[in-house]
Amino acid sequence: MHVRPAEQKDLEILSQICMASFDSALADTLPAAGRDTFKAIAAPAAIAARLAEDNQVLVAENAGKPVGMLELKAGRHIAMLFVTPAQQHQGVGKALINAAFELATEQSVTVSASLPSVGAYQKYGFELAGEIAESGGLVYQPMEASLP
Repeated sequence: MHVRPAEQKDLEILSQICMASFDSALADTLPAAGRDTFKAIAAPAAIAARLAEDNQVLVAENAGKPVGMLELKAGRHIAMLFVTPAQQHQGVGKALINAAFELATEQSVTVSASLPSVGAYQKYGFELAGEIAESGGLVYQPMEASLP
């Protein structure tokens, strides 16, 4: 497995990874507004726009093929973490989290975790950091990990 910065040529496949993972684990748990919000956020043009700002997007590759992505906002907030469903539970997410921790510019990293992903983030060292909230139909649990 190899983790590298995303490039413009990756945008379509990264969007597909996000949508495949979202559709298999989250879509059915959210109202239509949440599904629509996520589709807009995961669109290639939206990822490109954030990549042009201060966000860092990482790609996890297995045998040269993208299988996961992570978006780190402002060096301190994980905005997106998605792994292709067939590659989940194989260390892809952990590799991406470790890479994000290395890039972090603060002593702690936050995430607004979807409710089904809270357990995974806890395994990565995150702790609950507030009450469950909602934005644009997306329901999330604020979490935070302190870095050594």
